[in-house]
Amino acid sequence: MLFLQLVGLVVLLPGGDSEDDSQEPVAFQVILTSSLYNRSSTRNQGSAWLDELQTHGWDSKTGAFIFLWPWSTGNLSNEELIIAERSFYSNTIQLPLCFHNYSSDWQLEYPFQVQVTLGCELHFGEPSVGFVRLAYQGEDLISFQNKSWWPSPKGGSRAQQVCRQVNELDHDDNELTHELITGYCPRFVLSLLDAGKADLQRQVRPEAWLCTGPSPRSGHLRLACHISGFYPKPVWVTWMRGEQEQQGTQRGDVLPHADGTWYLQVSLDVKAKEAAGLSCWVRHSSLGGQDMVLHWEQPPFMGLVFLVVIMPLVLLAGLAWWLWKRWKAHWRPQCTDFPSEQDPSSPGPRTDLNPAQR
Repeated sequence: MLFLQLVGLVVLLPGGDSEDDSQEPVAFQVILTSSLYNRSSTRNQGSAWLDELQTHGWDSKTGAFIFLWPWSTGNLSNEELIIAERSFYSNTIQLPLCFHNYSSDWQLEYPFQVQVTLGCELHFGEPSVGFVRLAYQGEDLISFQNKSWWPSPKGGSRAQQVCRQVNELDHDDNELTHELITGYCPRFVLSLLDAGKADLQRQVRPEAWLCTGPSPRSGHLRLACHISGFYPKPVWVTWMRGEQEQQGTQRGDVLPHADGTWYLQVSLDVKAKEAAGLSCWVRHSSLGGQDMVLHWEQPPFMGLVFLVVIMPLVLLAGLAWWLWKRWKAHWRPQCTDFPSEQDPSSPGPRTDLNPAQR
């Protein structure tokens, strides 16, 4: 059966005996996406994720897994990895064939995309929850619950027809599918958590700074709080006045850095005269229970202009004047003193006048 083979990867995921002290739910999912352009053209992609951290990629040409972390193998042996890769590769061939074969019955129109997500979610102290979901064109179509397939409420008549045909197949396959996502998968997730503990539990403190930009509304400022370089991903950031959270705070997407840390920008549009007294609060697990608070202070604009622009000009003018005075004082023409005729002590030839000329 196609859907049994699809989860063949999880059959090979042996369990581990590790324990984790975290009380937050942890989800592991394998995603297979098939883009069917026509009956002879199909593109397949596969990946695996632990929460929002990608642990595995997949090379559709070679059928080989791409282990993105040293601990991505969990407790799998080399032999088990090879078998898992072959199983996953065969699914990428058979899954499109199934939809090709039933394209008329299920009223499928090319081109279309099918996505299968399977895995489990661990709630420590409570039973784990296994899942298999199939989506068509980005919309949920059917899902696996209580050892059988159920149509999505939004899937319409197509979802009911697909479910009916799938459930008419061997019921032993549904039993094994249930065991795969509720038994093998949780044990493999525990082994991942144990093997990758150093990376998964690391804490990186964020850096934060404030800036302002133009607002689309006249007389307003857009205050932006930047938080960068934090890990893990969950973070709480908001603008506050005192202890009152400000309405209208706009949170951007949490974006990844190349080193695995995250970045976030949270902004607030306010009247310029009301910006004073606002602060950005950051709460993250790496801060040890202490919130990071950045207070917004309106810069003294005119004073800043004076210090940055006027003062250097004044200093330069003063320096130029001082240099000019020094230059004027030292640059004077050196004149030769000629002897005066009335000065009898002056050296040099002397001409006596004729008495007749006196």
